[in-house]
Amino acid sequence: MKKTLKRLIVDFQERTLPERVPRDLEFPLDSHKIISLIGVRRAGKTSVLQHAITQLRNTIDSRRIVYLNFEDDRLDSLGIDDLVFILEAYYELYPDQRQEKTYWFFDEIQNIQSWEKFIRRMHDTEKSQIFITGSSAKLLSSELATSLRGRTIAYEIFPFSFTEYLRYHDIRINLHSSDSCSWIKHHFEHYLRHGGFAECFEQSDDLERRILRDYLDLIVYRDIIDRFGVTNRALLKHLIKYLFANPATLVSFNKLYNDFRSQGFKLSRDTLADYFSYLNDAYAAFSIPIFRDSIQEEQRNPKKVYIIDNGYKRLYDAFTNQDLGKLLENLVFLHLRRQTRDIYYVKQQYEVDFFALGNLYNVSVTLEKPETRHREIRALEEAMTSLKLKQSFLLTSDHEETISAATGTIHVRPVWKWLCGG
Repeated sequence: MKKTLKRLIVDFQERTLPERVPRDLEFPLDSHKIISLIGVRRAGKTSVLQHAITQLRNTIDSRRIVYLNFEDDRLDSLGIDDLVFILEAYYELYPDQRQEKTYWFFDEIQNIQSWEKFIRRMHDTEKSQIFITGSSAKLLSSELATSLRGRTIAYEIFPFSFTEYLRYHDIRINLHSSDSCSWIKHHFEHYLRHGGFAECFEQSDDLERRILRDYLDLIVYRDIIDRFGVTNRALLKHLIKYLFANPATLVSFNKLYNDFRSQGFKLSRDTLADYFSYLNDAYAAFSIPIFRDSIQEEQRNPKKVYIIDNGYKRLYDAFTNQDLGKLLENLVFLHLRRQTRDIYYVKQQYEVDFFALGNLYNVSVTLEKPETRHREIRALEEAMTSLKLKQSFLLTSDHEETISAATGTIHVRPVWKWLCGG
């Protein structure tokens, strides 16, 4: 095993890394903490790591940088007791580096059972800066926080945001330029329907669907079925189909349980809740609760469900062009989720889509119909009064204005512009 590890270490150190599109994520390259990067499969965690390695190579000897990907089939037999061979292999290669600070990048480390014990010991005993990635929210769990006892800072990585997507396509963001805004709106139409997985950019529809199907199979089999020992695969796949075809939807698990039973599935309410939690652990689907003062009230009400990327909806719904409202709302959720986990919907007499970061947000494709405009404004006014807020946001496909209401100011903005900071 040490021979294999030595080869992997040296081969990577000799590699010229490809140029990467910078992501809107900053984390320290030198700290007293273990840096954890967590997110759905194929969101770009490896690319982010390699961009950080490229930055380090500009300032330090590349021999002080070690990268290992635990999804490499040559490491399949590696167990917790074998991880010590990593250090032995490195110091046998470079005995003169024992007194130097070394930078360790461990990709998809959750594949090694009880890996955190090794990382904790390494952090405590070696002169090292450690970076780890994983395709599981379990890396953010209370168990990890306990096992690493405050040694780690976690950063989440999602598929490309809209601004990152524009950067990939070399589109300059200047909201005061008509030319720039035209290009931004042009690219937004594609991003809205196809999502932010970089490998899918500039692919044909057929190839894009095949890529996304492969990604989803990885999530289902590697991150859920294998990890959690799921036995009712048909139920899991049916749940995924339902959620991915219906993002931005209120879901009552009691109603879902009854619906699935009526379709012939054998399940319990606990099983259904468990399967959804597995999808959340794998960063495939999310839910937000109603805003209430008590947790009990939150639990008694339906949750709104969203998915990790708009592109996945196209796998299950051939009519996404007729469902722009859900796609827009899912994009707004993802933009907010990149900034905070504390997101709610508000419902009193009327419903507001999001309450997050101290602001209210409603999403509507258009305000052309008077009844739609009245409904959206009325809901925001009610919530602004209840929450004592002086402003809110009404996000649309392409309408912009400022509404002075009795309760405060409602900023009407196109989603594409809002995503660009306008």
